[in-house]
Amino acid sequence: MKKLVLSILLIGGFVFTGHAQKISENALGLRLGDNDGFGAEVSYQRALGNANRLEADLGWRNSRNVDVIKLTGLYQWVWNIDGNFNWYAGAGAGLGSWRYNKDGNSDSGTFVFAAGDIGIEYYFDIPLLLSMDFRPEIGGSGYYENSYGSDIAISARFQF
Repeated sequence: MKKLVLSILLIGGFVFTGHAQKISENALGLRLGDNDGFGAEVSYQRALGNANRLEADLGWRNSRNVDVIKLTGLYQWVWNIDGNFNWYAGAGAGLGSWRYNKDGNSDSGTFVFAAGDIGIEYYFDIPLLLSMDFRPEIGGSGYYENSYGSDIAISARFQF
């Protein structure tokens, strides 16, 4: 029984570490998504090792009646799918400010939130990284209805 458990652990370790992935030391670009209005984020990624990185996004959202500025920080784990394809998952937090104005009624405030992140990315042989991700956000009372918001986005980043 001990040999079986040890064998399973060793095989599992090879599966999760056997694929070498390439993540750039730094990447800077734009993340474009839709969360209660189209928005863009300036996105920066910094590698912490071969399979981990930090991501910081400063963005703005606007719709017909609501304007939002927010800063998000995420810690991400990166795994290779095949060749230049990676997938990643992460967790983090952020803060923001919102302003609502409709028919003479206005309100504004600040909020904090917890965020998750899961996505896929492709890095080219040139210094270009394209990705698509899903980011659920919990918190943001006053801005998010029921304190939940989610975002699907595409990103293009320059790697250096």
